[in-house]
Amino acid sequence: MRKLLWSLAVCVLVAATAVAADTGPAVIIPLHGEVSEAQFFFLRRALKEAETGNASVVVLDMDTYGGELQAAEEMSDALSKASVPTITYIDTNAGSAGAIIALSTKRIYMAPVSAIGAAAPVAAGGQELPPTISDKSISYFSAYSRSTAERNGYNPEIAEAFINKDKEIKIGTELIHAKGSVLTLSAQEAVRLYNGKPLLAAGIADSIDDLLKKAGYPPARITIEPTGFEHIAFWVTELSPLFLLIGIVGAYIEFKMHGTMIPGVISVIAFLTFFAGHYIAGLAGWETFAFFVVGLSLIVGEVFLHPGTIIPGLVGIILVMGSLFWAMVDRYPADPLVPNGQMLALPMRNLSISLAGAIVVIYILGKYLPESRLYKRLVLGAANSPGPSFSGPDSPALIAPGAEGVARTILRPSGKAEFGDKLVDVITQGEFISPNTKLHVITVEGSRVVVEQRK
Repeated sequence: MRKLLWSLAVCVLVAATAVAADTGPAVIIPLHGEVSEAQFFFLRRALKEAETGNASVVVLDMDTYGGELQAAEEMSDALSKASVPTITYIDTNAGSAGAIIALSTKRIYMAPVSAIGAAAPVAAGGQELPPTISDKSISYFSAYSRSTAERNGYNPEIAEAFINKDKEIKIGTELIHAKGSVLTLSAQEAVRLYNGKPLLAAGIADSIDDLLKKAGYPPARITIEPTGFEHIAFWVTELSPLFLLIGIVGAYIEFKMHGTMIPGVISVIAFLTFFAGHYIAGLAGWETFAFFVVGLSLIVGEVFLHPGTIIPGLVGIILVMGSLFWAMVDRYPADPLVPNGQMLALPMRNLSISLAGAIVVIYILGKYLPESRLYKRLVLGAANSPGPSFSGPDSPALIAPGAEGVARTILRPSGKAEFGDKLVDVITQGEFISPNTKLHVITVEGSRVVVEQRK
């Protein structure tokens, strides 16, 4: 809740400032510590909040020695989708993966005492990679960094030298960097002019306020802070097919074992965790959850309040499935409303896995659950209390197996049915049956009359 209120406050404040001035405030995104998947989730969320709030510029406040190159690549891709101008402010360090992220922004400013570079791939513990793997990694990330640098107007030779120790850099006849080590630049080296153009950084700034002044942006700024939930969001999104499977199967069991509550509670928790995780990860908005709630309400209404009308239930299913699917689409505010194939690939995979798994589990449960002792104890035993449901002429003892009647209330799975002039409490084997449906008595077990729909 605290995170939600903070996000709403940021968006409202950014939008209000944008109305009051020609441009919105600068949005500052701290990127401190190890580069990781959780940090990528935070960056993606912050970028979307900045764009939604009409920010004038996004400034990455960077201080990192590096981290996961895969996460750096994902962060670079996220920055490439931003429609808001982006700047990196290197406050001390932009090492390794941090250098790749910095090259993904349109401009780089550096603190007076700071450095950028040394992005050669290494193992998780800092050890050298085996030669073959090292050669492949250096080749790939050298090409990736060159492409990123060219896209944002930096010298691609500098980007490659950050990663490849065998890269030599010359500008004209002047040797900038010799072979034998990966390139690392100090702030003063990065802003040095060659042929009237800085080697890498646009300038040196004493602070973010100084940066905004030198870069030509208004002083108004807002900082979006990371939360510990970004780590949780990573696992939720990674395990999203499992949460969907649990939610779908839990809902099915709750409908079959109506009134037991436990499967329903588990289903609700699974779906809430799914939506909360995708919201924190910067994927789902609250509108997707609202559509899910509306769709679920229509389905529940179809089952319990007006069975047989079909249309509300069908619309509800479409809304529920659509909201689950849309919650996994990684769409930025500047993207077209209709997502492309790349954006749809992961949601389609996750939803397909979940639905296939749910079908298998539901089939198994539908076949074996009604015969289980637990089912009979929780559903059949709870549906009718000991003793006859009606006294006198409406006693179930007067109803024999094979008798045919008509449901007078919805059976979910218990309700009332009419046999001739007798109104009797009955129960199904788990299925729901609409009113006025013709019934057939399977067994009579004391006061319990078990029925099924007449074929």
